[in-house]
Amino acid sequence: MKFSALLLILLSIVCLQSCVKTEPQQKTEQSLEMAPPPLDPLTLYDQKQADYLTDTAKLIAGMKVDPKSQFYPLTQSKFWVNYHGFIEPAWSKLEKEQLAKVSQWSKQELDRINQSNPRIFYPFSGPDFLYANLFFPTAQEYLLVALEPVGTMPNFKELSESQRHQKLGDVKNSLYSLLQFSFFQTKEMKSDLSNQGVLPLILLFMARTNNRILELEYIGLDQDAKVQKFEKGMIPGVKIDFVPPGEKEPRTLYYFSADISDDGLKKTPQFSKFIKQIEQPVTYLKAASYLMHRPAFAEIRELILAQSQAILQDDSGIPLNFFAEKQWNLNFFGTYTTPISLFSVRYQPDLRKVYQSNAVKPLNFGVGYKFGVNQSNMMLATKKPKP
Repeated sequence: MKFSALLLILLSIVCLQSCVKTEPQQKTEQSLEMAPPPLDPLTLYDQKQADYLTDTAKLIAGMKVDPKSQFYPLTQSKFWVNYHGFIEPAWSKLEKEQLAKVSQWSKQELDRINQSNPRIFYPFSGPDFLYANLFFPTAQEYLLVALEPVGTMPNFKELSESQRHQKLGDVKNSLYSLLQFSFFQTKEMKSDLSNQGVLPLILLFMARTNNRILELEYIGLDQDAKVQKFEKGMIPGVKIDFVPPGEKEPRTLYYFSADISDDGLKKTPQFSKFIKQIEQPVTYLKAASYLMHRPAFAEIRELILAQSQAILQDDSGIPLNFFAEKQWNLNFFGTYTTPISLFSVRYQPDLRKVYQSNAVKPLNFGVGYKFGVNQSNMMLATKKPKP
């Protein structure tokens, strides 16, 4: 009897332990069954509109579209076939000789910055989404600003054949200097983009970097530095949501057409306020016409230095002497001798002294005004932690 009683007690304990373990497990299983599936952000976009935007960008980029696309018949015209025949080999050459090297350099030298999915501020950019995306491929937001007008996205279905030819011809002319030199020549850009604006070229670069364009809005900055649907009197801009291949999280590009000289910012103080709202951006500067070497661009220069967690630039950006040693860690790449003859007065003796030392890493691609390999320079400035 004693043995039977003891066995009964042991069985009761085992049963009790089993019940205690099983009940939370059952509740967990029930809660998992009842939890709603995670929301896919891409489902919030109109996919038909996304197809239209992406295929339009592909047409501008000289890229073939799916035979089921409404634009497929347009790609069979003799003009577009010739257009494709010009861009495709030129882009393949650019990708092999230049773009692949830039991407590889970014992986090596900017990996730490890119791990944080930074916000990129690119003043004096023109339509150059391409290099911003190459150097910072993980950025969640890109903010580009320049004098060139926004322009509009061409509706190829409503254009006549001659109008389509004109639109693509304008793009081809604007694209030439970038394919040859890695930057847009300022004089050409003023004439080429004064009518068509930057938007067709931004779309081209998005297509050529294999992004799907989800949404496009014409926006403006109001007096309170808030982004609104564009109305007269606002700083004009465009907002494009897009997603890289294989990803689920949308990204955003903003482009604003604005004068960011001291006089321009005085007239539109909301733009400075808007920049101050961007939390620790990474600023990128390329072929910036040495504007921030001049007193007339002191405000945007000081704004960049105050706001940025890091700055990647060639010598046409902010002069070296404005980077206080107590505030910045500096890394130098490539070669610096003198600026091109057009900007010879912007020579920096202190920068030349740095490049004569042994602390400079090589740069195996050309970028900026001195676009030849072994002629270009870049500086990466990262802000030191505050004491």
